[in-house]
Amino acid sequence: MLDFDKAGGLVSAIAQDAETGEVLMIAWMNREAFDETVRTRQAVYFSRSRNRLWRKGEESGHVQEVAGIFIDCDADAVLLKVKQVGGVACHEGYKSCFFRELSAGELTVIAERVVDPKTIYAKN
Repeated sequence: MLDFDKAGGLVSAIAQDAETGEVLMIAWMNREAFDETVRTRQAVYFSRSRNRLWRKGEESGHVQEVAGIFIDCDADAVLLKVKQVGGVACHEGYKSCFFRELSAGELTVIAERVVDPKTIYAKN
């Protein structure tokens, strides 16, 4: 199904809003993350910085309910069509991780922050 060996053990995973088509984020999946995503219908990724599985929303509560799973023609990328619970995919509090646009050499924030990330990731 997916060629994890060709991709060095990780494949890119794109999360797309199932209703609007907006790209919410890109992350990585290893075989275990992919299998758990398929089994649970909740997005699970592999965090390279933590070197472990990352269940989207495990800290914030903003999980991704998977509506569809699509594999690209080279079998080394996954597209997840998701329902973004809480309306926030980005750890910086935006709906999408792609909230900045590069135009004429300048980077501009083009979206409104939905929530303050300090309230999402506050340590108890």
